Amino acid sequence: MSRLVIKFGGTSVGTPDAIRGAAALTHDLRARGHAVVVVTSAMSGVTDQLLGAAHAAAAGQTVQVRDTVAGLRARHLDACHALLARSDYVTSAAIEQRLADLARLCDAVAVLGEASPRALDAIGSLGERMSVVLLAAAIHECGTPAVAIDAADIVRTDAVHQAAAPDMEETRRLAQAALRPLSDAGTVPVVTGFIGARADGVVTTLGRGGSDYSAAILGAVLDADEVWIYTDVDGVLTADPRVVADARTLDVLSFREMSELAYFGAKVLHPKAILPALERGIPLRIKNTFNPGHPGTLVVSQGTDAGVLKGVTAIEKQSLVTIEGRGMLGVPGIAARAFGAVARTGTSVPMISQASSEQSICFVAPQSAVPRVVDALEHEFDRELARQDIERIWALDDVVVVTVVGSAIQKVPGVAGRVFGAIGDAGVNIIAIAMGSSECSISLAVASADARTALRSVHRLLEG
Repeated sequence: MSRLVIKFGGTSVGTPDAIRGAAALTHDLRARGHAVVVVTSAMSGVTDQLLGAAHAAAAGQTVQVRDTVAGLRARHLDACHALLARSDYVTSAAIEQRLADLARLCDAVAVLGEASPRALDAIGSLGERMSVVLLAAAIHECGTPAVAIDAADIVRTDAVHQAAAPDMEETRRLAQAALRPLSDAGTVPVVTGFIGARADGVVTTLGRGGSDYSAAILGAVLDADEVWIYTDVDGVLTADPRVVADARTLDVLSFREMSELAYFGAKVLHPKAILPALERGIPLRIKNTFNPGHPGTLVVSQGTDAGVLKGVTAIEKQSLVTIEGRGMLGVPGIAARAFGAVARTGTSVPMISQASSEQSICFVAPQSAVPRVVDALEHEFDRELARQDIERIWALDDVVVVTVVGSAIQKVPGVAGRVFGAIGDAGVNIIAIAMGSSECSISLAVASADARTALRSVHRLLEG
């Protein structure tokens, strides 16, 4: 008997038919003798609606809050009636209680006129807390005992709201005590993804897309044999199929390759989900709820060198920020001060490039964050700018970071040349380049108008 933690994403529980399919998949795995723990997301789009209601409440928009509550009530209770053969007062009452919590919390936010991170976590968690009772009831309808579990009772975290980090040892203790006996006895625990709680019981969330992270955390603390992430695609694709028509599913990836692909734009797996599985050596499998017969993509500690290049991704809506000046040459601490200033704005930097002459540093940042980033840099270097040691700090907008990934990049000669040659042959100008000596990726900044051409030209280098 293998121990599986399986996670269903928002589209996998987005409709009554989808929930019914997820329940049938769970029942089938249990019938084949697997010990199963399920993690569920909110129904698709619900978290956005909940957070929208919170912000509307803070702005005094009571009509929007009322309409959101009514819409969520109709959607969840309609799903309850469609899924369950008889009227299930326990399930519908649980949904009504969560909706009452939503209305109460929004009233409190309206009084304060502010949606604090703590309030956003409390409100944002309600989607999973409604979907979990629906999925547990649907699994029970299939003939497999199931029980809804609130992750706030299992996943212990720090006190950082909106992006909490788990206390793995305490979570292990709680999960082993609460979940393992149930799954060993044939009952399926269905756990809310995305959420946890501080030591004092106050609800936290793991960040948007955090249900993947929840599944990996539970897989690690329960010593699962595998963690399966069910989504609405057949696995990890070599490229975005909306851009590259011949994109295909990858059979196997290393954790390192998956981490790079996830960080640089592949949306099938949350980047944080990789670390707990990697630390415990637990394989991740990404599968399609709507095509369950497909084997999906297996993510393992050591991948295969079959195919030097595995995938190509893109991060859009970026800007290239440049700090330049002849007075930077040989001056220690410029980079440290620059990135310290950027960090204080709360901005993530996906790509850095520096000229060997040390006369310029450039990095990529989200375009929406660039005005505050440039302002912070100008404030940090106001004296250097006044002395013309730094001549200017400026940003080039409408940039896309194209990243090609493959663990054999660092081992095989000529890979970078092939990539640059393919892009050059396609007539695309490369604005900046980043490649570490021990990395498994090459990142290129190109103009957004050239991004599709760059993606397609690099994808042709990937072996089938």
